Amino acid sequence: MSRFDQRFSELRAAGRKALIPFITAGDPSLEDTVPVMHALVEAGADVIELGVPFSDPMADGPTIQRSSERALARGAGLRYVLDAVAAFRKDDAGTPVVLMGYLNPVEIHGTERFAEAAVRAGVDGVLLVDLPPEEADDTRAIFNRHGLALIMLASPTTSDERMAMLCDGAQGYLYYVSFAGVTGASERLDTQAAGERLRRIRAQAKAPVAAGFGIRDAGSARAMAVDGRRRGGGQRPGHRTGPYRRRRHRAHPRRRVPGPAPAGAGPALSRRPPGVTGRLGRPAKLTRLPIRGMGT
Repeated sequence: MSRFDQRFSELRAAGRKALIPFITAGDPSLEDTVPVMHALVEAGADVIELGVPFSDPMADGPTIQRSSERALARGAGLRYVLDAVAAFRKDDAGTPVVLMGYLNPVEIHGTERFAEAAVRAGVDGVLLVDLPPEEADDTRAIFNRHGLALIMLASPTTSDERMAMLCDGAQGYLYYVSFAGVTGASERLDTQAAGERLRRIRAQAKAPVAAGFGIRDAGSARAMAVDGRRRGGGQRPGHRTGPYRRRRHRAHPRRRVPGPAPAGAGPALSRRPPGVTGRLGRPAKLTRLPIRGMGT
């Protein structure tokens, strides 16, 4: 069973939605990525989307654009991102990690070599914003050989024909872009319209459906987490996982942020960011970090 299958099965059993935060690898510093990932899990993250810094992002708003610029200036390339995931895996073997980025770094690295390295590091899925489903067969075939999920995007403007293709081939989860625009908190998010669309998509999809873009706070997250006529219930196993709320059940104890760096991790992956304590019984406030949104 994959980490995705395990995690979403646990969420269905608990009657909850998944919380899927995004951070850019290498921001606010190269040293902080792994401790922040652990802090996110301690604070309730069920899946982590780790952004691969890229110079020409087409779907990201100014907050994430600037975070990528800062990370690239520090030297946060694809090798660094994979090393960060490997270091995270030394203390967390259960939380799914998705790399979110663009096709160019993967093709430069070599798709086969990238897939091998990603799985070896502990990556569970990859979302490539600029890879359309009609052109994804070769990439998906390579990823499938290595057990790496190719996560696809759907949007409010996706045609019924294309939506059927996306739902039929969904792996890990299907990422629904809640409104036509770029990432970041936005007043443009119509939670009622997006919720209606999500219900129709979840009825078709062969994997859970996560909603992103514009989810800026707990209120918008709760609104996006409503399925059908009732909150929760999980009437459609595999598609609906119940209402969003902060994760506090005992089945998945949280990890402490490691103190000394794991063997082989090196000093660049050992420091804690400001405000992250050694014991995360009281989660740190992760301010100043570009958080893309909450999955549902």
